[in-house]
Order: sequence, then C-alpha cells, then structure tokens
Amino acid sequence: MGRRRWVTLVLPGLFVASLLTSPGIVHAQEMDDLIAEMEQVSQEVSARNEEVKTTELDIQLREDSISQLRDRQEAYRRQAEEAAVTAEAHRGDLRRIAQTRYRGTVVDPLTVAISGENPQHAIDRVSYLNSLTRNTSDIIEGLTTATDEAAENLGEVNRLKAEADFQLGQLRMQLQEQIRDREELDLKKEEIQLRVDNLTEELRQQWVEKNDPVAIDVADFAATSGGAVQAALSKLGAPYGWGSVGPDQFDCSGLIYWAFQQQGKTLPRTSQAQMEGGTPVERDELQPGDVIGYYPGATHVGLYIGDGKIVHASDYGIPVQVVSVDSAPFYGARRY
Repeated sequence: MGRRRWVTLVLPGLFVASLLTSPGIVHAQEMDDLIAEMEQVSQEVSARNEEVKTTELDIQLREDSISQLRDRQEAYRRQAEEAAVTAEAHRGDLRRIAQTRYRGTVVDPLTVAISGENPQHAIDRVSYLNSLTRNTSDIIEGLTTATDEAAENLGEVNRLKAEADFQLGQLRMQLQEQIRDREELDLKKEEIQLRVDNLTEELRQQWVEKNDPVAIDVADFAATSGGAVQAALSKLGAPYGWGSVGPDQFDCSGLIYWAFQQQGKTLPRTSQAQMEGGTPVERDELQPGDVIGYYPGATHVGLYIGDGKIVHASDYGIPVQVVSVDSAPFYGARRY
C-alpha cells in the first residue's frame, strides 16, 4: 500500500491506468481509498473554481459601479460649473445695479425708463432697484447653495470612486493570485479527468454511485413542484462540466442558475453567492425549489425537489442525478 500510495502521488495517471485496468488485483479497501481521494480532490477543485468565478463576478460588478460613479462625477461637475457661471452672471447684475443706485449711471433700458426727475418716479426707481437687488440676491443665494450642494455631492462621489478603485485593485490582485494558482487547479482538473476516464467499469460505477443516487418518477415530482425543479429534472443524466451553465453540461451552481433562468429568474452565478441571496430557510421548512448549500463555505449546491431529495451536479464523470438531501454536510438553504 505504501509503494502504491507513493506512485499515486508522483504518477497518478499511470497508477490509475495500470492498476485500475486490472480489477482482479484491486482490493475493496483500495477502491474505497481511491474513490475517497478522488472525491476530496474533486471537492477542492470545485471549491477553488467557485472562488475564481466569485472574484471575476465581483470585479465585473465593481467595474460597473465605477462606470456609474464616473457618470455621476461628470454630472455633478457640470452642475457645479453651470451654477457657478450663472451665479457669477447675476453678481454682474448686482454690480450694475449698484452703479445705477450710487453713481446715477444708466446701464440698461429699464433704468432709463425710471430715471426721470419726478419725485414719484424717483421713489418708484428706488423701490424697483431694491426689489431687483433682492431678487438678484435671492437668485445668487440659491445658485450658491446649488453650487455648494453639487460640490458636496461631487466630493462624496469622488470618495466613493476612490474607495471603489481601491477595492477593484484589491480584487484584481486577488484574481492574479488565483490565476497564478490556476495552473495548479488545471493540473488537478486534468488529474481527476484522467483518473475518472481510466476507471474500470466497476470503479466507474462506484464513482457514479458514491452519493447513492435514487431513481424517481420525474412526472410525479414535476407535477407537484415549481418550474425550476421541472427544468432541473429535465437535465437528469447531463454530464458535469466545471464552470458550465448548460444547456448541455453543468457544474453545481450552473445547474441552479440555468434552472431558474428557464423561469425568467436570474440568480447569482456561484454557490456562495446563491447562499447569500434569497430568503433563508430552516432545514425543517424546506420546500421544492429551495436552493441548498453544502460543505463549509457553501462550495456545493443542489435544488430541493421534495420528499427529502435534491437534484444536483456533483463531480466530473457523474451525471446530474437525484440524491438524498443528507448526502453531504448541510450548510444552509435559500428560497428565491
């Protein structure tokens, strides 16, 4: 066993190709150990793949947010500039009014009309100038307030954008680290695919049945369940594909995403995000159509179909199937 384990770590594909093509020399414990090892690696690959998808989606959302903030920046900048220009124009009006009042300068047709020597005209002229001064002052005050508010809004948007830019930079650094790890991730994917593809018929069947799939009458469940359940059940037997959202192959969150899309609902794309949306549901209150998360960190999801069962896409080499709701450690559930 020790020698075989060492060979497994160094040349896993060769080990599988040579050892597993001779089922007569493989003991039951060796088969169980191999299945357990493959399942562990497959879960790790799936979890890492979900992390990469989550980061990529976060970056897209942050970029969209920054684009909107840029639009707001430009709008507030224009608003502040226009208010400042208009206020300055009215300040010019005030200066001309002041010239008319204190120097007797005639500066426009209105002041010409009321600049006669008749006392009543003089009174009317003073009253008019006072009114004009008040109105212009009110306009300037309003424009000054508008300018200040626009400047304040612009400052807040600048702060939000700077914060978003920083977060985007952090996410991009995080993604770069994950991309550097992608080579290791891809190697593990290739290892799993190679090992599954080289399984003997006996071991392949054991791999496919490791979650104890159950046969159901699809028509019975479809008749009593929601549209998302019907859509997911229509994909029973579809192959697993890392990062796939259908319509021909799926990963775990991809099946959920696709099933709800057929009903006109767009759920988050990753398992972790699907466990953050919707409405939380207690374990004993599950209803058909609820999304169930599994394992710490919600690295796997399935769709509850009723009668203590879920439909899910679990691992490479295993088609979409129905299993018990207790087939993996329960994380939580959400209703959409």
